[in-house]
Amino acid sequence: MHRLMVQYPPTQFNMAGNDGEKSQNLGKNLMCRLKCMFSDSSAPERLSLEDTQQWAHSLDRLLRSKYGLATFRTFLKLEYSDENIEFWLTCEDYKKLTSAHKMTARAKKIFEQFVKAESSKEINIDYHTREEIKRSVRKPTVQCFDEAQKIVYGLMERDSFPRFLRSEMYKSLLESLAADAEQG
Repeated sequence: MHRLMVQYPPTQFNMAGNDGEKSQNLGKNLMCRLKCMFSDSSAPERLSLEDTQQWAHSLDRLLRSKYGLATFRTFLKLEYSDENIEFWLTCEDYKKLTSAHKMTARAKKIFEQFVKAESSKEINIDYHTREEIKRSVRKPTVQCFDEAQKIVYGLMERDSFPRFLRSEMYKSLLESLAADAEQG
């Protein structure tokens, strides 16, 4: 799994909207980092204005795009709220496991990291769901995190995703891609 390492301080994304040059440079910088991050990928998917605009239609579209996912994760890290996307992605990987031994070990690790109260990356779920997972981790199934994953997805869809769409990061990326398309 690739991780996007962007070294911007969070305050850099809170620029005044009137400073178009800084905003465009920010978008170009992010665009360049995304392209470099996936340059070794076998699929030559390009970052395009149209695809980037499509991210705004739904969280699902954003997460299905490798560039969208990388950009969203970066945004959440800058906001210090990346535990939800990390949990969601970890659950997606967990569902691919076929070995009962690996499933048991991974379920315990996921519980300790994300579900257990006061854990390092505790997700925001209700007590009932947390307790249900605690019981199911003893004999885990592929579905043992499904309810928590649905809750976390809903939180991202209602809270993080709209903030991302309003963010300077996303707007700058769109502006930079639009400027590139005009120069075309």
